[in-house]
Amino acid sequence: MKILAPVHTCSIVLVLPSLLAVLQTTTAQKNGISIYSLTVDSKVSSRFAHTVITSRVVNRAETMEEATFQMELPKKAFITNFSMIIDGVTYPGNIKEKAAAQKEYSAAVSRGKSAGLVKATGRKTEQFQVSVSVAPTAKVTFQLVYEELLRRHLGAYEILLKVRPQQLVKHLQVDVHIFEPQGISFLETESTFMTKELAEALTTSQNKTKAHIQFKPTLSQQQKSPDQQDTILDGSFIIRYDVNRTHSGGSIQIENGYFVHYFAPEGLPTMPKNVVFVIDKSGSMSGRKIQQTREALIQILSDLNSKDQFNLIVFSGEATQWKPSLVPASAENIKEAKSYAAGIQAQGGTNINDAMLMSVNLLESSNKAELLPAGSVSIIILLTDGDPTVGVTNPTSIQKNVKDAIDGQYSLFCLGFGFDVSYAFLEKMALDNGGLARRIYEDSDSSLQLQDFYQEVANPLLSSVAFEYPSNIVEAVTRDNFRLLFRGSEMVVAGKLRDQASDVLSAKVKGKMHMQNITFQVESSIAQQEEEFQSLKYIFHNFMERLWAHLTIKQHLERIVSASDAESQDLKTRALNLSLKYNFVTPLTSMVVTKPEDQEQSQVAEKPVEDNNRQRNVHSGGSSNVDPSHTPRRGISRSGISSLPPDFGSRYAAAPPRFGQPGPPHDRDIFHTSHAIPQPTWEGLRGLPFLTPVHSDSSRVVLLSKEIQTKETTLTNRSQAPFQAPSVMLPMPEPTVDQMCVDIKRSQGPMNLISDADQGLQVTGQYEMEKAGFSWIKVTFEDLQLQVHASPERVVVTRNRRSSGYNWKETLFLDLPGLKITMDKTGLLLLKGPAKVTIGLLSWDDPRKGLLLLLHDTDNFSSHVSGTLGQFYQDPLWGPPEAEDKSKRALRVQGTDYSATRERKLDYQEGPPGKESSCWLVEL
Repeated sequence: MKILAPVHTCSIVLVLPSLLAVLQTTTAQKNGISIYSLTVDSKVSSRFAHTVITSRVVNRAETMEEATFQMELPKKAFITNFSMIIDGVTYPGNIKEKAAAQKEYSAAVSRGKSAGLVKATGRKTEQFQVSVSVAPTAKVTFQLVYEELLRRHLGAYEILLKVRPQQLVKHLQVDVHIFEPQGISFLETESTFMTKELAEALTTSQNKTKAHIQFKPTLSQQQKSPDQQDTILDGSFIIRYDVNRTHSGGSIQIENGYFVHYFAPEGLPTMPKNVVFVIDKSGSMSGRKIQQTREALIQILSDLNSKDQFNLIVFSGEATQWKPSLVPASAENIKEAKSYAAGIQAQGGTNINDAMLMSVNLLESSNKAELLPAGSVSIIILLTDGDPTVGVTNPTSIQKNVKDAIDGQYSLFCLGFGFDVSYAFLEKMALDNGGLARRIYEDSDSSLQLQDFYQEVANPLLSSVAFEYPSNIVEAVTRDNFRLLFRGSEMVVAGKLRDQASDVLSAKVKGKMHMQNITFQVESSIAQQEEEFQSLKYIFHNFMERLWAHLTIKQHLERIVSASDAESQDLKTRALNLSLKYNFVTPLTSMVVTKPEDQEQSQVAEKPVEDNNRQRNVHSGGSSNVDPSHTPRRGISRSGISSLPPDFGSRYAAAPPRFGQPGPPHDRDIFHTSHAIPQPTWEGLRGLPFLTPVHSDSSRVVLLSKEIQTKETTLTNRSQAPFQAPSVMLPMPEPTVDQMCVDIKRSQGPMNLISDADQGLQVTGQYEMEKAGFSWIKVTFEDLQLQVHASPERVVVTRNRRSSGYNWKETLFLDLPGLKITMDKTGLLLLKGPAKVTIGLLSWDDPRKGLLLLLHDTDNFSSHVSGTLGQFYQDPLWGPPEAEDKSKRALRVQGTDYSATRERKLDYQEGPPGKESSCWLVEL
């Protein structure tokens, strides 16, 4: 869920597991419009989320002013209701068939009104916006409702709220209620803005099946400081949870004549897989795209299971196999494949057809030669960023060729890199062949996105999964046959009970495991389930019927992509009728926003299409030729130029876009102007150092410039003395010596810094003299199945195979079971758990400098601690100071003698700027 507020100055964004909504109104500082109440009420019942956002604003100016309600919601969510209350009169939004809504919209345009379609697309979101004029002292209430079925991703459901009101709000309250009949197995929260004061405004209560998370900060808690009126609320708040699971056929839940069946059994072994990676290396992939693809591929190869088989195909104008056949994922083969992947360079055209047919032939020949293990699963993963330009270039022909070749035997997953690729082309090709398509956004975390997708399909558990229900009891069942079930995901089937249903609903789930067939059986008491749901006070009733309609519409729309013309029309009709009956804004319907007669604007809200604003990215050869005018989103403010986010400079300083490529498409990084500006030549921009081009369309461009440095300045900076990293401070437990510190005097490969099995702790890292610090540090908490990998550029937290990346100096508050992870704006990252050693990591302003490792709570080390640094906590024996020089003394650790010298060093235990401290220095 995501709360985000203003285009002008006040914004709140709410995102639920994907649910995301952004609410935006003009701030008092800008034009007198002030939010005095903002509430979010989200009820999650059996993974189905119903969210109500209510914003109350007042015009404190002496003139008529415009208030804007803007919201971003997840692409998977459907708006179900919107209304405005002005002077006691309610103006509703009416959902109509798209053509009828368009006709009404066009009529408004013909009358000369400034009507505008309201649609925009972000990474995970689409935008809804309504503006209304407000008289002096008048109040307006905006209320928006949307619904979404939460998808299980890598073992968790996620509710994301992005809070950015950009002004103090007297009554700000977020309530999230979760009810899961299976029982809640874990619940965790994460925040990028939480302070000690704000943490007091957050309360979480939980029992076996219910949880309530409330965030209700006071005005003083929202303030940056007592003498400022600026708000500190600016960032993300995330709730993750999962439910209890067994080895059975899942959980059937029933409410008001409808049922939903969730299936994700625990304890199944992973099936071996045969995977072919098909990688686009055409000219359009040059620069950061190919670099991140190489990085991701190298990591993905490390994650292959020992029983898997794999091969690589790279293509531009021609396709090339790494090996003549699939090879086992042995340590030797993976090492060789990584070396091959590291050398992939981008150039040439895009021959998708030949590359895809080569991948199918590779699997076919291996299958005929009986080289594919019995009971294994075969998948193809295609990554491309452009349209076909070499060989067969007609998308329909390619889709047909690939479908005929695969013939239902293998699953195809298509990854479209950036916004220049034809996503519709890839989506149809994937759905035709039992897979799915995913867009990879060209951003600083593209490598992480690729790895994250691979983890989704890395562990197949079942194939050919079929759900069976007694036909005399159920009807109108959603999709009940699936090709593959992966670990960490979930299959969902919903249906309607017949009027004369029996007292018990039973179901069978059949599938194929490795080397055997398996059948799961489950049954549920209809009367007992009905009574259980009816007794709950805070869930929204009839939610299961709406869940069934929601899922049915989604599946009809998905089937339309690969259906014949006749079947497609039937599916559209059925999806449209359900959309209108249940009041959903879908790709087949639009919401007409009713406004007072004297208002100038008439607006229509539509469900965006994934390929909107796409620009062709084609190459017949050569290097990158990205169209600089392309943009994935637009954002217009009253002043014409959207204001820059406060972290703009640090984000771009850390990862500036390459020239010849568009900037990141993430919604926080794209800023546009509504004023027409003469389009400079792209070639002319190349000579301007540190100039970041950001585009809206071919006639508009904004140049966001950082300080331009001269060559002389750059040379001066390079000639400065190398950065001297501080020593690693080792606070010693009482009653030993006060503190010791360690200097590492040579670059070393991966080092085991600290290992403590009793703590479940492992810290490794690589020290480089050139960086005067660690080039990376990895902290693993084995008992929590959690790993933190830090480099001078980024921090990646991985838990249960799910990874999240963070920039340094990005405020973070991650409250996990057994561990808290915090980071402040100085770049101090702390990992702290009850009865655990606290590990600290510190980054510097310059990513060329290495990381610093910090330790707190060292009395929690066990007697079995070891490692390059950990050994010093293994009963060190200190000798007395030397008679001639009291500043020196001997130290013996596990049979090794060291000389320690009394030194004054900067201590960064509490973060920068550090304070001078005395310690006993040991050199390694």
